[in-house]
Amino acid sequence: MRPRVSVQDSALRNGNFSLRIDPVQSEDAGLYEAWVAYNQEVQSCQVELGVITVTLSPPSPVLENEPLLLSCNSSHRASLVETRWFHNGRLVPTSGTFRSLHGALSFLRPAMSDAGSWRCQLRYSDNEIISATYNLQILGFDGPTNPVVYAAAGSAAD
Repeated sequence: MRPRVSVQDSALRNGNFSLRIDPVQSEDAGLYEAWVAYNQEVQSCQVELGVITVTLSPPSPVLENEPLLLSCNSSHRASLVETRWFHNGRLVPTSGTFRSLHGALSFLRPAMSDAGSWRCQLRYSDNEIISATYNLQILGFDGPTNPVVYAAAGSAAD
């Protein structure tokens, strides 16, 4: 896992034998075990790392009015009960413009207003709730609704 993994040597003296993984990848999910020997004493601990991923299909850049799919997946072992999506902190109704199916959200005709922070929230049968955020960027025209712009002769027009 090198060079993504590190241990803070200075923290070891204080009894902190934390492992840092940056960036975390899907295949990093699983059980981690640490053993530390000190003065003929052995300490151990186990930590399970769960990973959640949000993926975009097709990959960036996203073009305005081109269909796209945001998918949310987790390594959690219980069965998925509910998926909720939030755009810029507001719950998104999954009818009309957006359709939700098995942890994915489809956009039939994404608009510039759909850009921003998207958070998926997964709820499982064991009542575990896991969420992740994706910053969606959309390429398109963010101008006036009327495509005619008037400018005085000799002035600048944007």
